[in-house]
Amino acid sequence: MIPTLFTLAAVSVVLFIASFFMNDRLKDMEDQVEQLSIQVMQDTYQVKKKLNVLEEELLTGDPPGQMIKHTRSASSQGSTLAQTIKSMYQGGYSPERIAKETNMNVHEIKSIVHNYSSKGVTQ
Repeated sequence: MIPTLFTLAAVSVVLFIASFFMNDRLKDMEDQVEQLSIQVMQDTYQVKKKLNVLEEELLTGDPPGQMIKHTRSASSQGSTLAQTIKSMYQGGYSPERIAKETNMNVHEIKSIVHNYSSKGVTQ
């Protein structure tokens, strides 16, 4: 009887230790679901972002890329992007609109305009 108990105890200890080294199928499945969820959220974000751009283009009434073409032609005539942003701002465009047209963020536009106005560049 005692050898049987020792054998059962030894087998249970070996199985207990082996359980730590076995792959957890549930954990693998959870990781796959999490990756899929992240991918779906990224795709949804991209679609919403593109939809917002399309809605803005439809609401403004301007043909898409009109200001970008203007910016590129001004750059090809020797002006820098910062000078183009300054001239657009002086032309009455809001920083948000300039940011949209130049594919920059609003904070960058405001800092460029602020730098020009603080340096005392002629208008």
